[in-house]
Formats: sequence, C-alpha cells, structure tokens
Amino acid sequence: MGLWARYNALLEAQPLLTKMMTSLVGFSAGDILAQNFVNDDGAPYDPMRTIRLGSFGFLCHGSTGHYFYGMLDSKMPGTKPVTVASKVLIDQTIWNPIFGCMFFGYLSALEGKSFDEYIQKLKADLQTAVMGSWAVWVPAHTINFAFIPPSQRLLYINSIQIGYNVFLSFLGNKKADAPEEEKKE
Repeated sequence: MGLWARYNALLEAQPLLTKMMTSLVGFSAGDILAQNFVNDDGAPYDPMRTIRLGSFGFLCHGSTGHYFYGMLDSKMPGTKPVTVASKVLIDQTIWNPIFGCMFFGYLSALEGKSFDEYIQKLKADLQTAVMGSWAVWVPAHTINFAFIPPSQRLLYINSIQIGYNVFLSFLGNKKADAPEEEKKE
C-alpha cells in the first residue's frame, strides 16, 4: 500500500486524528523553516518554539479546521461559483480573525504572557495576520472549495500552510510594540 493510499485509509478510519496529525506536521515544518531560513536575528534554533507551533497545529488548527470546513460543506454543498465565493468570504471575514485570536492567544498562554500582553499582541499584529492571509488564502481557498474533495481539504490547506506558517511563526514570535502611551513615559 502506497503512502497516499495509507493516508486516505487513515483519513477514512480516523478523520479528526489524521487531520490533527497533518496540522502538527504542517505547523512544525513551517516553524522549522522560519527559524532556520527566515529569521535573521542570529538566535539559535529553539525546539520549544517548534513544539508550541506544532501543538497549536495539532490541538487547534487540525481540530477546528475539521469541524469548520465540515460545517461549511454541509451548509453550502457544491462548487458553483457563488457557493465557492461565499465559502471564501465566510472563511476570510469570520473564521480568519477568530483563527488569528486563537493563534496569538495560544502562543501567549504557552509563553506565560498576561492577558494584557495578549491584547497588545492582537493590537500589534492581528490586522497584519488577517491581511496577510487574504493574499494567500483567498486564491488558495477558491481552488480548495472549487476543486478539492472535502475529505482532502485540510491536507491541501496544510500543504500551503507550511509556507504560510513561516509567516505566522515569524509574526507570532516577534515582540509586540508597547502602546504609544507607554513609549512616551
């Protein structure tokens, strides 16, 4: 049995766990790439950072993606252009900001940051994350919802997500600027 056939057999037998594992790999790979090839701060590789990102992929991205995209497909079946456009619009205007809040919140919690630091991070980087997502995910999800079978959506997303995770890893791990009031004091 080939690797693709094994993956599909796992997807059929345990769809949620398989998608969670796929997201674990995608988020871990994205962070490894970010740390080794994108970050130019000279810092050594941080395995805990990869564990944080990978665990987010496993616990949050894989599970919520399974249910969110399953719900979209059940409520809006088909691949007509208006259906595809509606799914992309919902994904990018509703799910995308929620996902960003979950992402920054998860990392903040694991790093032991305060709620105020989390809010500061959202103010500093959520808009960048959402708008950066539009450049990648509007065309990617147009293809996803039009041509990718529902059972393969998260694999497709995670394939693209590896590259996008380089951006998320960088953004999630950069320091948030202090609010203007604190800078003036």
